[in-house]
Amino acid sequence: MQEETFLNEAGVQVTNDRFVVPGQTYALSGVTSVAMHVRKPKRIGPILLFIIGFFCLMGGFSGSTGAFIAALVFIGLGILLWISNPTKYVVRLMTASGESDALPSKDAGLVKRIVEALNNAIIHRG
Repeated sequence: MQEETFLNEAGVQVTNDRFVVPGQTYALSGVTSVAMHVRKPKRIGPILLFIIGFFCLMGGFSGSTGAFIAALVFIGLGILLWISNPTKYVVRLMTASGESDALPSKDAGLVKRIVEALNNAIIHRG
């Protein structure tokens, strides 16, 4: 049977025989199912920094310049941590030997297209 390409995008290739990601190639003959998994980041750190910043800000309103500056620092750090730790979307492959996270990405659309292409390749494989 001739190899048919279902997706070739962003360094990822899906054919009816193979799933190729940067640094790894998976044989589709061993893949039983595919799903998109969402990894939500832990947000407790930034939330705690926002709360500390809020209380420092309240102290700053009472006339303390140091508390106001500390509030800006804590809130700024909270924003930086929040932005630097985005939600990740993962292509998860299920095989006879278990689950494998094949490709993490911040781009949900890309992961959805890859999962759809992999499902089509599995169906085409028969």
